[in-house]
Amino acid sequence: MAFKIASSPHLTQHNQTHTVMQRVLLCALPGVTVQCYFFGFGTLIQIILAIVVALLCEAAILYCRKRPISTTLNDNSAMLTALLLAISIPPLAPWWVIVIGTCFAIGIVKHLYGGLGQNIFNPAMAAYVMLLIAFPVQMTTWVTPSNIALNPVDLLQSIQFIFTAMPQSNIDAYQLGIDGMSMATPLDTVKTGLSSGLTLHESLQNPIFSDGFPVGWLWINLAYLVGGLAMLKLKLIRWQISVGVLGALFILSSIGFLLSPDLHLGPLVHLFSGATMLSAFFIATDPVTAATSVRGRLIFGALIGVLVYVIRTFGGYPDAFAFAVLLANLCAPFIDYYVKPRAYGHRTSH
Repeated sequence: MAFKIASSPHLTQHNQTHTVMQRVLLCALPGVTVQCYFFGFGTLIQIILAIVVALLCEAAILYCRKRPISTTLNDNSAMLTALLLAISIPPLAPWWVIVIGTCFAIGIVKHLYGGLGQNIFNPAMAAYVMLLIAFPVQMTTWVTPSNIALNPVDLLQSIQFIFTAMPQSNIDAYQLGIDGMSMATPLDTVKTGLSSGLTLHESLQNPIFSDGFPVGWLWINLAYLVGGLAMLKLKLIRWQISVGVLGALFILSSIGFLLSPDLHLGPLVHLFSGATMLSAFFIATDPVTAATSVRGRLIFGALIGVLVYVIRTFGGYPDAFAFAVLLANLCAPFIDYYVKPRAYGHRTSH
């Protein structure tokens, strides 16, 4: 048997890259389905557009690099990157937002470093941060969940809004009437309310909250949790990173809530809001950009959880997983260097 040297991710013969990526895509389906239910066909359109652009962009780059095209495209990594980016942006964002982001993720973050296994940053999250900084208005304005919207947006209207770059005011006027206000994410609503002098209880009286939980986002996070548990069952990911992320976020948010319940959200709201479950299971666990040792993965995940809570609570952005993941990606080599597994037969000196 020949000894083959290859870059990460290191998978067994029964779990080849294309199989793992395919199963991860399937495990994400529950969350994507629930997200489409609450936010309409715009999410599905963004996913299709992102996948098409990702495949075309990767094919073009592989052709220029004189690399095999069909073999690389069949590993499904570009599709997974496109999916993660598409479900992270607002459903009715203009078409050029997802096109620019996908090209950046595939062309710059992935292939500029040599392709799959060589990139140091998570491509989807790097593209998300780039879009958030470059186009803050388009990236922070979400549609109203369908179950509280006066007029939910159907398929044809979603296509019209996305491909004609319809102003958000027009979308709001259609969904909630002429007096409709721009729809921010629930975490952004809470942060804006607190900065305006409102108490946490007053901020949670907004119609986008129900029983203290963001409308729609609770079920979306539960669906991604189901998909994440399925990946653990199938041994597609290791448990340490997800436990580190959720554990650190739960502990810090519990401390903050106990110290000042009028200013800090409770731990369950943190765990089931925004991109928590999606990031903890589908993004932070990327085997290429994460730490590799057992203790290293726990530290890596805990670092993400700490950064998310700090940025959510004290930073300028309502949800912080993209920034937290990228900062942890920078620290992954450092963590692996200082958290090495002890070699078999090692003896400590006395």
